[in-house]
Amino acid sequence: MSEQKKGVFQFIKEVRTELKKVSWPTNKELVSYTGVVGLAVVIVCALIWICDTAFAKLFRIILG
Repeated sequence: MSEQKKGVFQFIKEVRTELKKVSWPTNKELVSYTGVVGLAVVIVCALIWICDTAFAKLFRIILG
């Protein structure tokens, strides 16, 4: 077996070991976090839309 293949197998083994240490969220936590992210996206989109609309009106006023 070549050194490169040994390195790949060692890497995969170490990844599996590290993934066993991960604290995975429960389904309830996952749904809650997804809701928070969704709400944050909606709020940021609304703020961008408001700013875009305000600047568009301002430029229309300035440019006549």
